[in-house]
Amino acid sequence: MEKLLLRNVGIAGSHTLETYKSRGGYASWQKVVGGMKPEQVIEAVKASGLRGRGGAGFPTGMKWSFVPKDNPKPKYLVCNADESEPGTFKDRLLIEEDPHAMIEGTLIAAYAIQSHTAFIYIRGELAFGTKRLERAVEEVYQSGYVGKNISGSGYDLDLIVHRGAGAYICGEETALLSSLEGGRGWPKVKPPFPATHGLFGCPTVVNNVETLAALPWILERGPAAYAALGTEKSKGTKLFSVSGHIARPGVYELEMGYPFKKFIEDDCGGVPNGKKLKGVIPGGGSMPVLRPEEIEKVNLDYESVQAAGSLLGSGGVIVMDETTCMVRAAWNIARFYAHESCGQCSPCREGCHWMEKVFHRIEHGEGDKGDLDLILNISGNIMGNTICPFGDAAAMPAAAFIKKYRDEFERHITDKQCTVQR
Repeated sequence: MEKLLLRNVGIAGSHTLETYKSRGGYASWQKVVGGMKPEQVIEAVKASGLRGRGGAGFPTGMKWSFVPKDNPKPKYLVCNADESEPGTFKDRLLIEEDPHAMIEGTLIAAYAIQSHTAFIYIRGELAFGTKRLERAVEEVYQSGYVGKNISGSGYDLDLIVHRGAGAYICGEETALLSSLEGGRGWPKVKPPFPATHGLFGCPTVVNNVETLAALPWILERGPAAYAALGTEKSKGTKLFSVSGHIARPGVYELEMGYPFKKFIEDDCGGVPNGKKLKGVIPGGGSMPVLRPEEIEKVNLDYESVQAAGSLLGSGGVIVMDETTCMVRAAWNIARFYAHESCGQCSPCREGCHWMEKVFHRIEHGEGDKGDLDLILNISGNIMGNTICPFGDAAAMPAAAFIKKYRDEFERHITDKQCTVQR
């Protein structure tokens, strides 16, 4: 398969403007700013079928079209580079190895909604990636691709890199905007949506790194070429971060609809050391785990993974072999969400800590027979009762681990110790 998103990764000097331009970089931006109308760009992205790659999978062009054209307030485009989902590192690769693809996509998106100020909000821990990105931004300013009267078009655009402080919650778009405004990274109630009331109360679009990095290819080859890839409802290609008990971990680019089992066994080399597969999380730590038999007929697209009882999310594939203690895995994920809850909503603030405490006591031989139903009750009270999806992200994996591996949890409680052979 021809690589769209990883086409420059692995090329010497791929992070530099010189190398990026030598491989056709910024030709799409020149095409857009040199002769396309904003509405033409929006319609092209709509026709491509591109959906947001941050986890929600919302149609990108449709998201842009919600921005009001007659609003006199400034419009803002924000690139969400705050990649913090457990098991996900595909955006990091793009930032470090091919930052200009993301930047070119950011410029295209900003032009489409007629924003004159764009932000890239990058995860605080990505120190090396931040240096690469800031240098790339310097290069595009020096080249005249951003700034005043770009290429004589009369269009002005400033691009600002903003480094976060390491809060997982700021990956949620409204919390990210709160942080950009200088406040605490607390999610905001929707509606109103960012498209009409976003950054500083102005119309705003927030797009993920991977989403934006796909735009130059789409504008170069045409929306029909992108729409020809993937499935009927999940178009194009997708990046997958693969980690855990797997022979060949890393970032892979696949056409949407690729068989999940084939991907794990053939492309990634399967589970090493002769061990058996025990479970797979398909979309990052916040998604429900799937048992081996559940992935038999699953394809890697939004609809197929959802039909199997999980979500494609950010594409963070976490593989667990037979030596994995599922109680410990569930406790580890619950501990992460208890630590990262912003504390704004009571169900999440209280519930995440209670789930972590109950998982902790089960893992440490102090569990009671009613603990599993207690966790399911807590997770049920969190689901759908918080301002942002963080509560669901904590509740879904907790419930899934118990439902899929209940016998193992019960043995932990009965035997007061882990019975998994490691």
